[in-house]
Amino acid sequence: MTDRELVALAKEAMQNAYVPYSHFKVGAALLAKDGTVFKGCNIENASYGATNCAERTAIFKAVSEGYREFEKIAVVASSGDYASPCGICRQVLFEFLPDGKVILDSEEKGMVTYSVRELLPCGFSSKDIK
Repeated sequence: MTDRELVALAKEAMQNAYVPYSHFKVGAALLAKDGTVFKGCNIENASYGATNCAERTAIFKAVSEGYREFEKIAVVASSGDYASPCGICRQVLFEFLPDGKVILDSEEKGMVTYSVRELLPCGFSSKDIK
């Protein structure tokens, strides 16, 4: 699957975002190594701490279906600009696709790609639990 196709699926996912407070929609599309795609959107809550980001929604959907190996994830936002994953999402990405890539899309600037390790160079992993 091309990066552009994955971005298009993330844009589809963004339309399902539940954002009555911020009105800031985010969509994500996660590509598993077998070619399966899991889409996610952000889901807000009146208690902001209970809000879930699009990236984690996609990853948690995949993991709950038994998937553990992923290649890349695309993330888009309703602002039309880049929406870089938050710190919590970066840690979750590090857990499940430390060698994967993150594709961000901006309507004006185009696509940029980062490795998960670029976004979180000192991520906490199972090696750190002793």
